[in-house]
Amino acid sequence: MADSSPENVSATTRDKRVQFGNRFLNDPARVFHHNAWDNVEWSEEQEAAAERRVRENSAQRVPPEKQVDYEVNAHKYWNNFYKIHENGFFKDRHWLFTEFPELTPSQNKSNLKNLLLKDSGHEIIEHRNSGNGLGLIVSNTQEQHKTSSYSLDDKEQKHPTDETIQNTCHLDINTDGFPGSSSTYRILEVGCGVGNTVFPILHTNNDPGLFVYCCDFSATAIDLVQTNSEYDPSRCYAFVHDLCDEEKSYPMPRESLDIIILIFVLSSIVPDKMQNAITRLSYLLKPGGMILLRDYGRYDLAQLRFKTGQCLSENFYVRGDGTRVYFFTQDELDTLFTTAGLEKVQNMVDHRLQVNRGKQLTMYRVWIQCKYRKPLSPNIS
Repeated sequence: MADSSPENVSATTRDKRVQFGNRFLNDPARVFHHNAWDNVEWSEEQEAAAERRVRENSAQRVPPEKQVDYEVNAHKYWNNFYKIHENGFFKDRHWLFTEFPELTPSQNKSNLKNLLLKDSGHEIIEHRNSGNGLGLIVSNTQEQHKTSSYSLDDKEQKHPTDETIQNTCHLDINTDGFPGSSSTYRILEVGCGVGNTVFPILHTNNDPGLFVYCCDFSATAIDLVQTNSEYDPSRCYAFVHDLCDEEKSYPMPRESLDIIILIFVLSSIVPDKMQNAITRLSYLLKPGGMILLRDYGRYDLAQLRFKTGQCLSENFYVRGDGTRVYFFTQDELDTLFTTAGLEKVQNMVDHRLQVNRGKQLTMYRVWIQCKYRKPLSPNIS
């Protein structure tokens, strides 16, 4: 399942940049000198205007009978979307390797160890900047770790030995015969669409121990993945799956995955079903494994553009093609992941100003990026 708003705009307009952005608009007169600006501060007036706009377009709700149709026939709407656009709507997400270096070959075998060592040496902590945006600081002081409300887990960390890490990375999975069972590093993308994340990973990451699973709600999307010339069944397994169907099992056992990717997909399901979906995914992670997420933030341009009558519930809308989208806050996502027993590694807002220099248009995007990790041992309260 993929996002049917023009995410391809973000892929084509952003120049190559360092992680989390390094192009800042210090002089408003230079706004049209580049295609995109990072960590753009919102004024109080701008945020108030966005809040007013959301109140306006949320005043009239979609009738209950139509809401039932959008839920019951969700797969039909997504199939129709992919039948119309096929693989020409989105651009390959090569930015993934900048934002999520966990997907690169050099990270595979040492990923868990590096993450743990980061807790005892340099760590990534987050700080609020002006407006609602979050920035990142690399810190090597215990004091900053203690004072940051958005740092890695605040409680005392026990650092396992190399032997413990090795045993964790090669869990003895007592289930034979599942796809990718002989691999040493397993990635699952949920809501893979036509493969704009999967194929760049397979192309970039040549680790012979890598195996990538990908699933989507739309059978049409999976057909497009499986018929792609780059699809290699020896390294990838694509399958149709409903993220919200609690009766349908995944093709891999519990605690078998190193990474789960959710790119603009969680926002497409009914809010009431999000927690169970995340909790079930957390069961699939190995201890030390992570969920990587990027999705829509509150007051993103896409939310402000909705017309009255397209609102299903608070911050949840239906597009003209019948697909749906939710706009998150950081706290909402943090609650979903921590309730599932995961630990926060990153939770940041990406305020991006995209520019159409030809039409002299400015577009304010708001995305949230998260990394949440499964503890090496269960939390005991």
